[in-house]
Amino acid sequence: MQRVTKFFREVVREMKKVSWPKRKELINYTITVLATVAFFTVFFAVIDLGISELVRFILE
Repeated sequence: MQRVTKFFREVVREMKKVSWPKRKELINYTITVLATVAFFTVFFAVIDLGISELVRFILE
């Protein structure tokens, strides 16, 4: 039981050392991630549509 308590105490100590992002940084990171996900979603949707049409064209 002592080892578990010591482990969690050390976890708390290490978490206090973490440099957490400020609100503005977090908003910028979130916007960047969402924009990247949206871009790749559209990109792969267009690629998928193109390949589907190409296969449909070849098979007909």
